[in-house]
Amino acid sequence: MALEVVGVRILVTGGTGRLGSAVGARLRAAGEEVRVLSRRPGPDVVRGDLRTGRGIDSAVAGMDVVVHCATDYLGREAALARTLVEAARWAGAPHLVYVSIVGVDRVPLGYYRTKRETEELIAASGLPATIQRATQFHGLVRGLLAGASRLPVVPVPRVSFQPVDVRDVANRLADLALAEPAGRAPDFGGPEILTAAELAAAVGEASGRPRRILPVKVPGETFRAYADGGHLTPGHRDGVITFRQYLAGQAGHAS
Repeated sequence: MALEVVGVRILVTGGTGRLGSAVGARLRAAGEEVRVLSRRPGPDVVRGDLRTGRGIDSAVAGMDVVVHCATDYLGREAALARTLVEAARWAGAPHLVYVSIVGVDRVPLGYYRTKRETEELIAASGLPATIQRATQFHGLVRGLLAGASRLPVVPVPRVSFQPVDVRDVANRLADLALAEPAGRAPDFGGPEILTAAELAAAVGEASGRPRRILPVKVPGETFRAYADGGHLTPGHRDGVITFRQYLAGQAGHAS
């Protein structure tokens, strides 16, 4: 249910990144007051550093909603969230919206474990919160496959992915930011589940360098979880933009 509050004040962490900037743009288009948390000055920017805590209290003060898109690939995700949660408690408990990943409780990957830890931290914080898990972004999948596509034969793991467009996820997060706190929201996935071979073929075709694809079985617990579909959400194909549509858009930007 959408909030009836007029002029919702929203802070977006990670607001200069691909997802955060898309969330901010979507909310501004809806007429909302949006500020971005950043260590660097800029338009509509609130200065603050989640790593050190400097400026976070004042950044969160007066906000009705905080959309937490900032992430960390070095295992400090929960530490960043803890700093944000502590500031939010002192700032009147704004609605905290956090974006996580489908499968963080099923795939034994280090980055996934930190996302799961962060989910648990936010859920136990007592703050009004919404946690949204999404599948892998189109850009991530393309990046994983683009390098190998330069080889005469492209080896790919025997797994499938359900890539989703960052713009679709941004639209969902913007909707959640303007709604009542939902706790754990339903998973959000891309419109298609495709094998890595199919995705690699699409990347090769879009780049004008089609290659022979060689599916291979990759050992290890993590890839076993991927092969079992632990990172997929077949019942939630909510994204609209397909992988090939995303690739076509990238080619258009490059031309």
